[in-house]
Amino acid sequence: MRTRTLIGSFSAAVLAAAAFVAWDHAGDAHAQNKPDTQSNVGGQAAVNAPSPKTMPLSSADSDAVKRGLYLARAGDCVACHTAEGGKPFAGGLPLETPFGKIVASNITPDKETGIGTWSDTEFIRAVKEGRGKHGEFLYPAMPYTAYAKVSDQDLRDIKAYLDTVPAVNNKVDANQLPFPFNIRMLMFGWNLLFFDNTSFRNDDKRSVEWNRGAYLVEGLGHCASCHTAKNFLGGDKAALQGGALQGWFAPEITSNPYTGLGNWSTQDIVEYLHTGGNQRSVASGPMAEAVTNSLQHLSTADLHAVGVYLKSFPGSDRKAPTALAASNSAMTLGRSLFMANCAACHRSSGQGVTGMVSSLADSAGVRAPDPANMLRTILIGSRGAVTQTNPTGAAMPNFSWKLTDGDIAAISTYVRNSWGNAAAAVTADDVKQARRSLGAQSAIGVAQNR
Repeated sequence: MRTRTLIGSFSAAVLAAAAFVAWDHAGDAHAQNKPDTQSNVGGQAAVNAPSPKTMPLSSADSDAVKRGLYLARAGDCVACHTAEGGKPFAGGLPLETPFGKIVASNITPDKETGIGTWSDTEFIRAVKEGRGKHGEFLYPAMPYTAYAKVSDQDLRDIKAYLDTVPAVNNKVDANQLPFPFNIRMLMFGWNLLFFDNTSFRNDDKRSVEWNRGAYLVEGLGHCASCHTAKNFLGGDKAALQGGALQGWFAPEITSNPYTGLGNWSTQDIVEYLHTGGNQRSVASGPMAEAVTNSLQHLSTADLHAVGVYLKSFPGSDRKAPTALAASNSAMTLGRSLFMANCAACHRSSGQGVTGMVSSLADSAGVRAPDPANMLRTILIGSRGAVTQTNPTGAAMPNFSWKLTDGDIAAISTYVRNSWGNAAAAVTADDVKQARRSLGAQSAIGVAQNR
């Protein structure tokens, strides 16, 4: 701890505010500058492929702008800074939280409502230090805690690209945060507690590829923002070992073979990130969005580097329990319901269809300590990533109208303990709570406690 005496002087209100400002990972954003010695330029293979939201480049654009487009995609800037149905990067995307609403800023070159008057230094300072144009503290909903690892040159290139997108005059709504969460100075304390502003440094004992993967995962990719659980103040806990996020559970992405990527090959990871699916899983929810807007556009070399790094990352100590016996009453009911409702797509073997229907067999995602993803998908359905290799994006319908809480609990328990899986049973109460939090409809014509 760098400042234990200062930390001890914070009031309860300061700590509560700190818990809020780090609660989520998409929202208030501007940009910043800090000298470093690391400069990493993204691969060029996907540089000119237009994204559903980002703007294509003309042949007249400079190399810096082309690099900036690639890097902006790697950082997935468009996802948070584009409102539903809005112009790219014009901000306005609201994020509802238990503590109030935060709104993503306009980062187009509009001089009145965007960053058209920002210098490179001001932009870099915001992105890497969490300080606005006039020195005000930003909330870590904009993940400057990760972007601190990004080189100044890469951020200059991103700024060069953003300077070329159409300027949009769009004054976004103000954050709606009650006292004391609206006091930005409280971020001073949070930063002392949780912000490591150390620049990225290559590990000379590792390969060039491994270091490139580390740079992308820890920096622009800001993978820890979702895949690392937070403590009660919003600081990071066990790195990349999974965590709850906006009604989803971002899975462990370490070398752990039970709940992580230990059983995935590096090529499995490349295929998943590039196409949105592989023989083991299909991206959905926030991850599908990340693949659509960002990851599909990265070069194969960069995606391979990410895979190499993640495969080397130390995992949790989670291990498989003893699977429930097939004769267990929940397993018996679950199998019957699965065959009637799920096997047509997922197959009786649980193997699914590569790249379209997620495999449930020997699945780290299925075995996650929190079954939120499975329950959410059954209750309200889900859609896969839309990519250049899969332009439609497979979808799963919801079953909330058809299956009771007990039915869904039995199916989930069966899936989590079949085909090489072993995990804790899901209860009807688990499903009831998920149904309520998601606002999913009740099953038609049947009692919910069956």
